[in-house]
Amino acid sequence: MKNPEAGGRRPGSRFGRQAEAERNDVRVLYAARAVFAEQGADAPVSAIATRAGVGIGTLYRRYGSKEQLLQRLCAIGIARTIAELSAALEAEGTGWEVLADWVAAAVDSRAGAFSALAGTFSLPEEVTVENERAKELAERVLRRGHEDGTVREDVTTLDLTHVIELFSRYPRRTEEDDHARRRMLALVLDGLRGPRTGLPGPRPDWADYQRTWDEPG
Repeated sequence: MKNPEAGGRRPGSRFGRQAEAERNDVRVLYAARAVFAEQGADAPVSAIATRAGVGIGTLYRRYGSKEQLLQRLCAIGIARTIAELSAALEAEGTGWEVLADWVAAAVDSRAGAFSALAGTFSLPEEVTVENERAKELAERVLRRGHEDGTVREDVTTLDLTHVIELFSRYPRRTEEDDHARRRMLALVLDGLRGPRTGLPGPRPDWADYQRTWDEPG
């Protein structure tokens, strides 16, 4: 008789169950990102399970609490951000073109979806460290636009972070919503073009921003 582990894997085998668990995990993570982005920190875990098409027990077997799920999403998100920034640094084009492509990709992946949840859960140390790495890479991407004069000189990486966070929370319930989001983002990205200056108010401060992520108390 053919060994099921040597070729085809039966749905009921250990491998089949593992593959199904991995598929469920992907569905849960995608659903959680969307639900938290739309409903905030008070979103019920049951809404995530429903959108993912899994039972609530399946979700809790993988993530023991809402905080664990959020921490996992943040770890995945910052890893993707670093990968996208690294690719941007190798991309061809003007500084503005590279910057605009990166911001658009970050918005599409909802990289800033959890900004509204800042301070409601603790960030793992490794995520904090990777955040600093991402900031350094973003500075290098922005510097390219400043150096070739295609990005306005008064734009900062924190300005870009705010843009990504704002559009990551934009509702996407219908095709019309998505079309409107893309149009508004194109207008904002065009506003980054240099050489221009004259943005109102002082430059945003990373220290002030970081304090929003501190846990209450």
